[in-house]
Amino acid sequence: MKKRLLLLIPILALSFLSCKPRSQPAQKPGTLAADSGAGACQEKLEFPGAMEKVLPGPDEKPVSGDWLVRAMMDEPGTLNPVTATDIYAELVDSLVMESLLELDIDTQELKPLLAESWEVSPDKLVYTFHLRKNVRWHDGKPFTADDVIYTLQKIMDPKVDAAHSRIYYIDCVEYKKLDDYTVYFRWRQPYFKALEILGTSPMFIVPKHILDDGTDFNKHPFGRNIVGTGPYKFVKWETGKRIELVRNENYWGAKPRINRVVFKVITNEDVALQAFKQGELDTVSLTPTQWTKQTNYPEFYQKANKIAYDYPQFGYIGWNLRRPPFDDKRVRTAMTLLLNRDAILKNIMFCMGRVVSGPFYINTPYYDQSIKPLPYDPEQAKKLLAEAGWSDHNQDGILDKDGKDFRFEFLMPSGSQDTEKIATIYKEDLAKAGIDMQIRQLEWAVFLENIQDHKFDASTLGWSMDFDTDPYQIWHSSMADVKGSSNHVGYKNPEVDKLIEQGRVEFDRPKRALIYHQIHKIIAADQPYTFLFTPKARIAVDKRFRNVVPYTLRPIFKFTDWFVPLNIQKYSDDKK
Repeated sequence: MKKRLLLLIPILALSFLSCKPRSQPAQKPGTLAADSGAGACQEKLEFPGAMEKVLPGPDEKPVSGDWLVRAMMDEPGTLNPVTATDIYAELVDSLVMESLLELDIDTQELKPLLAESWEVSPDKLVYTFHLRKNVRWHDGKPFTADDVIYTLQKIMDPKVDAAHSRIYYIDCVEYKKLDDYTVYFRWRQPYFKALEILGTSPMFIVPKHILDDGTDFNKHPFGRNIVGTGPYKFVKWETGKRIELVRNENYWGAKPRINRVVFKVITNEDVALQAFKQGELDTVSLTPTQWTKQTNYPEFYQKANKIAYDYPQFGYIGWNLRRPPFDDKRVRTAMTLLLNRDAILKNIMFCMGRVVSGPFYINTPYYDQSIKPLPYDPEQAKKLLAEAGWSDHNQDGILDKDGKDFRFEFLMPSGSQDTEKIATIYKEDLAKAGIDMQIRQLEWAVFLENIQDHKFDASTLGWSMDFDTDPYQIWHSSMADVKGSSNHVGYKNPEVDKLIEQGRVEFDRPKRALIYHQIHKIIAADQPYTFLFTPKARIAVDKRFRNVVPYTLRPIFKFTDWFVPLNIQKYSDDKK
């Protein structure tokens, strides 16, 4: 039920760590405090008013009923799990669609879902799954092996927009059904994630009887009207307004307690918080300012519980290595040296995170803690730019090289005031160094299209990750020139390719961590990204909900366990 591959998230969706707010001297908009340098934030972070989890009271037993109304900061491009790449699709798909197995949210071990059992050959090349026989699609049709094989066929079809997923199966050389409820997969060589990616994401199983009708798979209406086997059924998608799900009363497994889940599209963070305060939303993500200043009062705590939790993600600025001047490592390094990340962390994010130096989740053994983020150092940046040939030859205040000024466009999704503040400050600091950065904000779907078509100079985004990640999806050279791939910055490094390939066949986690440390070191030196922050996420949840427990795996919360005691339920299906 949970996507296991890396997912694109807009930087506005990143919830950064927060610490106890400190009084700050008054500042002009778009400026940073003079004392904001490295080490400005304490290592230990505090979350005033935060709860770890919300459990039932001693006399409260799980009951059915009520709705969960959630904010969605933008709309997904599609809900078809084969072609979807963003976090918004995952929010919906994880409740409607299912995979063969799932990672137990408590133990992080694989357990049965649509497959009731499986076998792996001793050489880890053959995987056989035995499917449940009592599962039906939401339209009543039976789920069979044909659906499983069809799903992988579409992932592997080069005409399907699934490049981000396809790379996980490049060594799967044979897949077939042995009978209506048994499927077989054979691999060319062992792959440490083979069982996981066959059993979980990106193998959310899709219904062959609906999709295999001759319609272009990438444009099939299924993408806006999904049919799954999961605990919730799709009801409707009102563009720009809401996506609604209802509990599957014929679900083959344990039914969820909440009757309906409604995602309201609210693209402005302040509007979302106001909607929560007015009772129009049941849960909302909180920005740093909202957590520390706009929700930290007794009346708010009477209505809501605030929860801070780890979320496996990081934000970054990506440089398009296909375009000069970002094809030069010295320039990319200078761009990082010109961004005062520690000052941003303190003064805009209220110490809400940790600056990261590389491409792995900081709370895993794969992240090399010995590699420190580059400091804010404008003088060193200017030296590197001069070495790369960028100087103000005509004395107009803008660096130039071979008669061309250093100007570029910074692409970002619209909707986040904090991200806009960061971009504005960066623009001003770059201007002092003789670089002209133009900020361009786009609606999420249009922004994502530009990224996937490689039509950008620089952009800001984030990755939502797994604990045991495979960096092939983002960093392998073979993905650099593939439209729609996750290597949208066009990064190529043969040494990294070799290490990635070594890591794929290494099943021993400590040994794989050493390989990943080498990748971390090389990518940190190459600076294809300016790595930003890894967060703790923060949300507010209406006090009527119970079993609100954050876990370490996406989607973090097991919404099928949430319930509302009968005497405080708010919604019913005849009271919409």
